[in-house]
Amino acid sequence: MQSNLIPLHQLPIGSFGIIKKLTAQGNTRRRMLDLGFIYNTTIESLRKSPAGDPIAYEIRGTVIALRNEETSNILVETISKQE
Repeated sequence: MQSNLIPLHQLPIGSFGIIKKLTAQGNTRRRMLDLGFIYNTTIESLRKSPAGDPIAYEIRGTVIALRNEETSNILVETISKQE
């Protein structure tokens, strides 16, 4: 099942994913965990800025915008709908 994991920034707008792996290290990893980027959490890709970076995501009822550099360390499994 690991073969269908994609970096979060590749999740299409309007799509849902489930966080499966966090590869960030140190303070960045701690920050992501504090923000709720925890294993098996559902996340929705909401919208891109006009330049395409950052992208807004909804996670645990909160909207947060993250740059591609940060989201490349968050691997998600795409799902067809919110489960």
